[in-house]
Amino acid sequence: MKAKINMVGIITSQLKEMRDFYRDVMGFKIMLEMEGGYVEFENEGVRFALSTHGVMAEATGHPSYKESQKGQSLELAFLVDSPEAVDQAYDDLVKKGAKAVKAPEDLPWQQRAAFFADPDGNIHEIFAEITCERRLSLSM
Repeated sequence: MKAKINMVGIITSQLKEMRDFYRDVMGFKIMLEMEGGYVEFENEGVRFALSTHGVMAEATGHPSYKESQKGQSLELAFLVDSPEAVDQAYDDLVKKGAKAVKAPEDLPWQQRAAFFADPDGNIHEIFAEITCERRLSLSM
């Protein structure tokens, strides 16, 4: 098998709230919604979906889907066109209801990034590459 990711799925116990967040706050269009706990969004490249713990427990037969989860186990990173777009996107998402985690800042690995959370508390990132020109202007 050649490893190639085709879909990213978030498993949630709050399907309605998460569906509404990714549709209304993040701007994804619903491509498929199945009764019982599955929503797939239109996305260029890798497919993106939400599913319930119950659906995954039934599909896999694995008991871990019925256990309480703690901590972060997933991050979605959204690339924008410029460092300035990071600031604008972060402000827009927070105004629409995303939970603010960390305001935009320039990071040592030459990216400007900001962090926000969805209704399940998953922390996600908005980022842009910092250009050579911006690095020079910041160091002066």
